[in-house]
Amino acid sequence: MQHTLHETAGGVATGRPAALALLALAAASFGIGTTEFVIMGLLPEMASDLGVGIPTAGLLVSGYALSVTFGSPLVAVALARLDRRRALLVLIGLFILGNALCALAPNYRLLMLARIVTALCHGAFFGLGSVVAADLVPPHRKASAIAIMFTGLTLANVLGVPFGTALGHALGWRATFWAVVGIGLVAAAALLAWLPRHLAQESGSLLSEMRVLRRTQVVLAMLLSVLASASLFSVFTYVAPLLAATAGATPSAITGVLLLFGVGLTVGNVLGGRLGDWRQMPSVIGLALALVVVLVALVPASAALMPATALIGLWGILAFALVAPLQLRVLTAADGARNLASTVNQGAFNLGNALGAWLGGVAITAGIPYGHLPVIGAVLALAVAGVGVVAHRLDR
Repeated sequence: MQHTLHETAGGVATGRPAALALLALAAASFGIGTTEFVIMGLLPEMASDLGVGIPTAGLLVSGYALSVTFGSPLVAVALARLDRRRALLVLIGLFILGNALCALAPNYRLLMLARIVTALCHGAFFGLGSVVAADLVPPHRKASAIAIMFTGLTLANVLGVPFGTALGHALGWRATFWAVVGIGLVAAAALLAWLPRHLAQESGSLLSEMRVLRRTQVVLAMLLSVLASASLFSVFTYVAPLLAATAGATPSAITGVLLLFGVGLTVGNVLGGRLGDWRQMPSVIGLALALVVVLVALVPASAALMPATALIGLWGILAFALVAPLQLRVLTAADGARNLASTVNQGAFNLGNALGAWLGGVAITAGIPYGHLPVIGAVLALAVAGVGVVAHRLDR
């Protein structure tokens, strides 16, 4: 039975076709999230198999993040003349190719190259996918639509990473990448079948799009993304040693806490979509201030496992609730260059990841106890609230 294709003023599907298109985008984001994070659980096996040290293997994570930050905008520019449906299909093809190369890589250097190729699709897919998701629905549901796409990313942390890690331990790390290739093929089939046939492309020139990126509100929106992500990763990067050092948590207990944190990310993603549709900037400011309170409370609470676990779950909810509103903020502020701006904003999130991890590492090297790291996250969250207030006042 054929489904009727309803269209908005922008010529994009709504109703059931829109729901299926969002499901296809979420499936692709699940695969991308899995391949990004699963490598952290497989580093010892990969290092041993490739004959490198674990710190050297860890550079596969850094190389991926840097490729997202600096390579994805170049990919977005290269695909600018394609309609959005075709561009997304090219990107998922690049994702499948990159993961197949990872599974086949005979040595460390080629694996690094394969990871860089895979990461090139990451920021461009989430950036372009956010634009498509927002265009699939009425104006009052845009943040929720973006959140649906990012649900795949949060579920990757809850389901994809644990199962991918277990598969890698049982059958070897290459089996995990082949499994991700399978996920990519399923996502590609869903995108091919369910994305509307006619998705518009940006009509402006590259020069005009670059000018849009210089707008004050666009710059402020991306600064918010950097600060929010830095706040999260200044603590999350070191959450395992933090719990071990302050609460005496065992490895199995830490795994349970991280699973709860992943569930919190998923809940926060849905919450953030609804808050972003309700009141975008006031929600960003309120969430940031709530993060300050939770992170400050985590300093004394981290001494005992139960209260620390509860606060970390709440922290996950609040931290990821910021993502959809911030992504929509960039799309709103960068009208006329949404593809490029949305992709660059994914680079901003990844830049924040690296900045936060670096700040936490500097603090630990300086002798600051693990249990005090949440203070750094709280200061950065307070900065999010401050920049949010400035951006909100400029709207008036």
